[in-house]
Amino acid sequence: MDSLLFLCARRVVAQRPLPALPADLYPVLFQAAFLDGRPLVLRDLVATWPFPVLNLQRLVGHRELLQDHPCKLCVQAVILAVVEQVRRELEEPGRHSSLCVLDMTGLPDSTSGHVPDGMSVWSGTVALAKACMEVSKHQREFQRRGSKRHKGLSGDDTAATPRPLGIAIHADLFVNGTSYGILRDALQTRAAGPLRLKCREFQVEELSASGIVTLLESLDPSCLRRVDLRFNNLGLTGLSVILPHLSRFPELRSLKLQYSNVDVRRLTPETAVGIRCLAGQLGMLPSLRELNLGSSRLSGNLRQILCELQAPLESLELAFCSLVPADLAFLSQSFHAPALKRLDLSGHDFSQGLLEPLWLLLEKTSASLLHLDLMECRMADSHLDALLPTLRRCSRLRFLGLYGNRLSTVTLKDLLQKTLELQDLHLVVYPYPMDCYKPEPPAESGWNFEEVVDEELLAVAKAEFNQILVNSRRTNLIWTYNPYGHRDLDYFSL
Repeated sequence: MDSLLFLCARRVVAQRPLPALPADLYPVLFQAAFLDGRPLVLRDLVATWPFPVLNLQRLVGHRELLQDHPCKLCVQAVILAVVEQVRRELEEPGRHSSLCVLDMTGLPDSTSGHVPDGMSVWSGTVALAKACMEVSKHQREFQRRGSKRHKGLSGDDTAATPRPLGIAIHADLFVNGTSYGILRDALQTRAAGPLRLKCREFQVEELSASGIVTLLESLDPSCLRRVDLRFNNLGLTGLSVILPHLSRFPELRSLKLQYSNVDVRRLTPETAVGIRCLAGQLGMLPSLRELNLGSSRLSGNLRQILCELQAPLESLELAFCSLVPADLAFLSQSFHAPALKRLDLSGHDFSQGLLEPLWLLLEKTSASLLHLDLMECRMADSHLDALLPTLRRCSRLRFLGLYGNRLSTVTLKDLLQKTLELQDLHLVVYPYPMDCYKPEPPAESGWNFEEVVDEELLAVAKAEFNQILVNSRRTNLIWTYNPYGHRDLDYFSL
């Protein structure tokens, strides 16, 4: 339910122009204008913002509330208002507003398609890059006009116009081949321009190693905490070009390299050199706490890749990495195991020789583990029964992913009843129960075939799960067979 203050704020922003306002009302008026979709009012508020920082996510609420909110026009209005403010400061050098930092980090990526007017991180990146380029162009034109106006005057009269303070924009940036050019140009004008982009999380898709290096060299090193290089087909060679450039970012804590086309299953002299190079470069990142090597084929080489890390990892994603028992044995004996909060081992066959090493690893991580993903792991009832005592010792567990495994309704009910004692557990993604298929999928299949699920049988199973939750008063625990539509626990939210 909305507060009386917020309801009053909605009445105020429903009319324009706004009356004179005390500074302490700006935050709630901004929130009302944003959530009610009033871009012109937002421009007015930003133009007279009385504080040094405008943090968009903090003002407009939780990411979940904005996930499907039609916010594109509102975000664009905020950016345009900042551009206009900087242009005014260029034209009137003695004029400086209170606003120094626009923080646009943490906004949801509206790519689900549920709301056509949502704003994706990619489109937000392009909008910010264009704004930086527009302001930089205006600055050059203003300086050119100023130099003509003062040409021939005495030295005293030609003293340089005071440089405007400008505004720092903190943002999460996402770039691909389509947006590479505009972002590169915007970042390269950062030092001299009045709009200064400062990246917190940097995601790159489908770019060459040289293009990625160009962008990394142009980023402000002070606040980058995550680099995500998915779908770039880099291989060991490309990674060896890029990773040395990451050592200039002292706050880098998260590195995601999934789908980088790394395959070291067949060890050759060249791959051995590449592994040693990769390990050494990871060891040059002293703040690294999260590593994602998803879909890299690492069989038997996990020890060699992680051996030079200076501090234990707290989040490790190794989905579909073709791991062998020796890899899990190394991990359970390493200094990473007792520090792990997030572990993703999806896509491995735990019906064979990996089950015992997994059990040992979970024993070592049980005191710290918050997030465990074991989706599509070919686990049957007997395998989950063997793991269940160890899972129950993971007392801090918040998320458990079991989608795509071959489990029965009876085993899932047993899992639910025996994990109710885990008070922090709030989300379990379970597979379609095997007894809900008609006909049953082939035994060698590791995936759930939704088209052969009997909807009536599934509804009965779901009702049984829900009844257990109601009877135990654990309605805050979400049990779902839908692996989409909810946010995973991000490392930085743990």
